[in-house]
Amino acid sequence: MSDFLSLFTTDFILYALAAGLSLALVAGPLGSFIVWRRMAYFGDTLAHSALLGIAIGLLTGANPQFSIILSCLFFAFILTVLDRSPTVSTDTLLGILAHSSLALGIVVLALSDSIRVNLEAYLFGALLTISASDLAWIIAVTIGVGGILFKFWNEFVAITVHADIAEVEGSQVDRLNILLVLLIALTIAVSMKIVGVLLITSLLVVPAAAARLLATTPEQMAIRASVIGCVAVVFGLIAAFVADVPVGPSIVVCATLLFLALTLLRAGKA
Repeated sequence: MSDFLSLFTTDFILYALAAGLSLALVAGPLGSFIVWRRMAYFGDTLAHSALLGIAIGLLTGANPQFSIILSCLFFAFILTVLDRSPTVSTDTLLGILAHSSLALGIVVLALSDSIRVNLEAYLFGALLTISASDLAWIIAVTIGVGGILFKFWNEFVAITVHADIAEVEGSQVDRLNILLVLLIALTIAVSMKIVGVLLITSLLVVPAAAARLLATTPEQMAIRASVIGCVAVVFGLIAAFVADVPVGPSIVVCATLLFLALTLLRAGKA
């Protein structure tokens, strides 16, 4: 027991815990919007595009975290613009961009002989390798995203519930939609090292879906999604240490188990 407690006071565990909890706090409300708007596949597309950002960053010698953020923001903006075009359906467009950007990123990395990178860490996360600079990026972004969410919360809810009424009442619906999408893109970009490209959307969607079973108002759902995300992070870290499994997938599994437990509990009360 003493060894277990001493482990959770080491720097790399504290960094991992701080990074995971910071992300979970903003992932709750953002994930709620993803669930309300049925944007899960949209999040997957942004997550897949992040790998292309990694490849570009490594090729140019730029800060990988910075290049990931730029890539996610770029694709988020492109998706928002192209989504207005009636020539291609949204799900088709997302499917094309998601897999093509992921494939292009892997091809670029494979063709660069001078670059050696652990793709598994980017695909499934490497939370325990979080450095002080990584943590600073994550905390800075989550504070910024959280502040903007708090400031525009009512407007975001209004355009999600009924965009037409919000526009009549004076809300700038298009700008708010772009802002919300960019916030999701930023969160996905900084969370890549925590759960990886293939699992990022799960961390956003699963706690929000679980919270939906407990909430009666948007605010309740957002707060409870954050709490469920934080619980998943803590127990995911513990489970990863005890079972010697990757941390990112462990966090997602814990979130999924919480969702299943709440679903069965609600079904039993029905």
